[in-house]
Formats: sequence, C-alpha cells, structure tokens
Amino acid sequence: MALSRSIGSTSLRNRRFLEQIALSPQLLIPLQSLVGLARLIVAKAFARAGFMRKILGFCHTSRIPSAMGTLSVNQNKLQKRLRRLAGEAITDYNMIEDGDKVMVCLSGGKDSYTMLDVLLHLQKVAPIQFEIVAVNMDQKQPGFPEHVLPAYLKTLGVEYHIVEKDTYSVVKELIPEGKTTCSLCSRLRRGTLYTFADEIGATKMALGHHRDDMVETFFLNMFFNGSLKGMPPKLRADDGRNVVIRPLAYCSEKDIQAYSDMREFPIIPCNLCGSQENLQRQVVKEMLIDWERKHPGRTESIFRAMQNVAPSQLADRNLFDFTSLKIDETAAPRFLDVVNI
Repeated sequence: MALSRSIGSTSLRNRRFLEQIALSPQLLIPLQSLVGLARLIVAKAFARAGFMRKILGFCHTSRIPSAMGTLSVNQNKLQKRLRRLAGEAITDYNMIEDGDKVMVCLSGGKDSYTMLDVLLHLQKVAPIQFEIVAVNMDQKQPGFPEHVLPAYLKTLGVEYHIVEKDTYSVVKELIPEGKTTCSLCSRLRRGTLYTFADEIGATKMALGHHRDDMVETFFLNMFFNGSLKGMPPKLRADDGRNVVIRPLAYCSEKDIQAYSDMREFPIIPCNLCGSQENLQRQVVKEMLIDWERKHPGRTESIFRAMQNVAPSQLADRNLFDFTSLKIDETAAPRFLDVVNI
C-alpha cells in the first residue's frame, strides 16, 4: 500500500531542494515506504517525467498516484460511467454494427476528444468488429494550430485524415460582422464531411454531441423556430448516403468536462464561433444551468421526456390522426355505476 507523507515537515535543506524542483511543501506524495532524501529523489523523478508539472495546478489538497496513470476512485468511476453510458446509447439505438467503418469527427474540443477516447476503448472490448477513422476539418481559421491534432493522433496510433476546406472565408464573406456564424458554418462543415465520409467508405459518422446539447437543441427549436424537434442520437442524412451517430447522447457535459480535464486533452478553441457573445444557444444553456442548480436532475428528466413522446397528447396532426377520433361503441365502460351496485 502506498504511504502518504507530508513534505511540509521536511528540513530547511529539503525545503530548498523542493523549491529547486518546483514542488509545493504542502503537497502530499504517496510513494512506497521511502523516507527522507530517498523519497525526494523519487519525487524529482516524477517532476522530470512531466507528471508533477501537469497536475500541480490543482492538486494541493490531493495525492499524486503512486504509479503513472493510476486513477483515483472518483476518476475511475467517471471513466467507467462515460464508457457505460456510451455503450448503452450505442446499444439502444444500434449505432454501431459488425463491420462498420466509423468516421469519428474531431473538432479539437472536449466532446470529440472524449468520444474518440471512449470509442477506442469500446472497440477493444466490444463483441463486434468495427473500424475507427479520425477526421478533422481544417476550415482555415486564422491561428488554427494545424500541428496539434496530427501530433495527438499519431501518439494514439489511430488512422486519421485532415480535410482542408476554406469555409472560414465563405462564412466571413456571407455573414455580416456581429451576426451569428454558427448555422452557416455547421452546414458547410457538415456537407464537406458527408462527402468525405462517402469517399472513404465510412458507414457511420460519429459526432460528439452529448445529452445537454440535445436538450439545448430541443429548447432552441421550441423557443426560436416554433418546432418540437431536437438532435436525435441517430440520423440518416437527407441524401440517404450517410448515417450520423452520437455515442455520447446519454453523457452529461459536466462529466465530459471533468474527463477532459483529467485526461488533459490538447484542446483547440474555436475562434470563429466560440467567442461570439449572446448566442441563442448560450441563452438556453444558462437557462438550463439555472434550472439544474435550483432543481437537480431536471436536465436528465427533460431528456427522458424526449425519449417518451406521446403523439396523441400533443397537437401535431401529422403524427396522430385526430380527425378520425370517434366513440368506440364496443368499448366497455371505464367507470362502474357505483349507485346501482
């Protein structure tokens, strides 16, 4: 069992040693039964390996794992929960089938990184065989760090493609300054990715949208478009040649953010749309956050409602034949005549 010892009780000489290797005297380091200078030498080895440097920013009240890559109990639960929920969503909606070639769309954000990480794990343990191909679209935004994703994907050993398409110039030309660019940008990106998926023979196109995205989209359409529709876990494109899947459909954004922080993915911010203020989606997001704070579990309840639709209890004549509703003369009385019993 690893033994935790406080560096705060070290001598002045050792304190100076700690300062030289940039360790906090308040930090608790679990190591095997080492004491004194031996323990500090091992700590220095952690620092040289880059392990300490990466987590010093938030671990002043935490313990460093006694071995590289070891997860805490909560981290392990988080990882298992995300994998389990993704597996359930994939199973419930038959998202991935034996022999599928899944094109995993990477934006460089927390959601798509988490999706790829989870799918790579499921690929190893699933009872079926399927391929994974990672694809990123370089939209030629100024300052886009082109090297980040290729470097990361090479470390994973996963097949990947970078699709270059200057949609940035198109968006800037067509959308007036200060107006929301998200809608046009997403349409252009989606069209390009659909075409590329067809070119490489991908049978499924995986997007990183999560449960909160789906609930937000539901309210966006309700509030601003007057329609009761959302973002389905599985969708066949209008051209009929592409099937879109969302493996993180059951996962919360909070869990994904925590997992992304834990894994320290090389996040690439979106300078085109991510920095826009007063987006309709942001307004809805803040509304849901406020609801969740006041009534914990409400977002999950709304999502469950989206899975439990009763067309006869709404008002869409295309979903339910209201005009043909008549009394069923053969039906038994629903209520007993208690007066004559």
